[in-house]
Amino acid sequence: MKFDEIRRQAIADWEMLEHNQKPRILVGTATCGLAAGAEAVLEAINEELAKRAIEAAITQVGCIGLCYAEPMVDIIKPKQPRICYGNVTPEIVPQLIRDYLVDGNPHPELALGTVGGGGTIDGIPNIYDLPVLKPQVRMVLRNCGFIDPENINHYIANGGYSGLAKALTMKPEEIIDEVKRSGLRGRGGAGFPTGQKWEFCRSSPGKEKYIICNADEGDPGAFMNRSVLEGDPHAILEGMLIGAYAIGATEGYIYCRAEYPLALKRLRIAMHQMEEYGLLGDNILQSGFGFHLKIKEGAGAFVCGEETALMASIEGKRGMPRSRPPFPAVSGLWGKPTNINNVESWANVAAIMQHGADWFSAAGTDTSKGSKTFALVGKVKRTGLVEVPLGITLSEIIYGIGGGILDDKAFKAVQTGGPSGGCLSADFLDSPVDYETLAKAGSIVGSGGMIVLDEETCIVDLARYFLTFTQNESCGKCVPCRVGTRQMLSILERITRGQGVPDDIDRLQKLAETVRDGSLCALGGTAPNPVLTTLRYFRSEYEAHINEKRCPARNCRELIRFYILPDKCEGCGICVRNCPTEGILGGKRVVHVIQQDKCTKCGSCLDVCPPRFSAVVKVSGEEIDVPREPIPVLARKQE
Repeated sequence: MKFDEIRRQAIADWEMLEHNQKPRILVGTATCGLAAGAEAVLEAINEELAKRAIEAAITQVGCIGLCYAEPMVDIIKPKQPRICYGNVTPEIVPQLIRDYLVDGNPHPELALGTVGGGGTIDGIPNIYDLPVLKPQVRMVLRNCGFIDPENINHYIANGGYSGLAKALTMKPEEIIDEVKRSGLRGRGGAGFPTGQKWEFCRSSPGKEKYIICNADEGDPGAFMNRSVLEGDPHAILEGMLIGAYAIGATEGYIYCRAEYPLALKRLRIAMHQMEEYGLLGDNILQSGFGFHLKIKEGAGAFVCGEETALMASIEGKRGMPRSRPPFPAVSGLWGKPTNINNVESWANVAAIMQHGADWFSAAGTDTSKGSKTFALVGKVKRTGLVEVPLGITLSEIIYGIGGGILDDKAFKAVQTGGPSGGCLSADFLDSPVDYETLAKAGSIVGSGGMIVLDEETCIVDLARYFLTFTQNESCGKCVPCRVGTRQMLSILERITRGQGVPDDIDRLQKLAETVRDGSLCALGGTAPNPVLTTLRYFRSEYEAHINEKRCPARNCRELIRFYILPDKCEGCGICVRNCPTEGILGGKRVVHVIQQDKCTKCGSCLDVCPPRFSAVVKVSGEEIDVPREPIPVLARKQE
């Protein structure tokens, strides 16, 4: 079947759905939505529709990015704007269906906004005018939250596979030139120019070549790749087909960790649909070009995100990196020329071929073109998946899109690039987010993790946390990484326990530089980044831990104490009842006392003390003179 025929039928099906006289209901059922309860919401919708004998078209869609507002439900009445509702519960569903679908009350107080160009409703803003979405651009996430990821016709009707059809009429060199002209750089690590990478692989001798999609997303707090795989799998697959044709590859692999069951399910459905449409296999779209694709499930080893370790895993070997050169473009999978890009890079390729290099390069900066997705998490009000033009400032992301710091606490730092990235202080809030600026600051764009930290985060403990992760994930092949990260971790653990010595700071610095410069692969080469950047921008916190035996954030358990202030305690007994170790003395109307030898620093006493009293305090590096035995509240007041 010719692509024009496929596309005409897909558009006809899409328009029939769009202009249906039945109501449409879209439910976000990506992992974030399901984790928040979307399955129960979907069940409640079906039950209520059946109860009221309402016929409606229900579509399950991917994540639009507003994870803080999940579960999300969009309702479209015929000839009315699409209304998006957030934080929907099964209990709210009957009210929405009864009041809006039956009685015509859209409940503006429950709505996030109207979506698309269908107009507005009084009292409900356009969702794209909200601060969380207004600065964003939708290149990679263009279809997420709008199409059924398990229906290939939805993708095709919205421009899908037109990039492939166009590419098959071009020479491979022309495609590579288009990708180079777009300025696309790798979205999974150091940001190497994608077109140049393809050119190396195409020019390598050999008839048998491979392409690979690296979907082994393993950064703590990162979910960019997962969301795209779940919400728009065909975008990645189209990009891979274009890359395979340009490079001269006939076989490829998607390497995805087994912890992503929904992503894997939707990939398999998408691949089956492609085969039915003649978009995968032999003689694709009657062009003479053939491409065969397999999925390889990874076991979750972080090191397998490194190219050579990933290829070793596909080959059935232990996932361990090898020295380079030769680079994969020359000798990769089974010794053949191989090109590896990550999920976001392949999705961008499809968009570039659909809309053109100029469309893509219009966003971003002179050296960092296009957009970038980030998993905005941590101590920020509006967590979720964001896609912003490169060059936007950290402040615009954290305070504009993210809404600022949770509970209006003070911003302390942001970790970009995951455990391989760096921790940047408030001095960088007005810095642009691009490859060069972050690298100069000691961090990276990486795959797109962005963890926001507030005043209660201990920077030394944060460095310890990330180093614990990378040390555990080290394959152990090279000495600098295997031994160096263990020694660094040992020093950090000692410092957080209040056992650090002044020489530890210089020792950490030298060890980190040695591991960075001497490790075999990028895991070891970037593992010291959190330590190096925290030493660079938060040295005073290290010094406080070592010299004053004090944690400025009052977070390190060995360096904190809890006290009950005698002038504020009213003897209500709540803290006594909630102490897991029975370590608080005192009865009704008696000022309570914490027994320090029994205190495990769990903080439950602080959590449950009524705000009107605020009698429990947490301190570090100091002692408070309080009674050692309980005294009556009345006696305290008489004194």
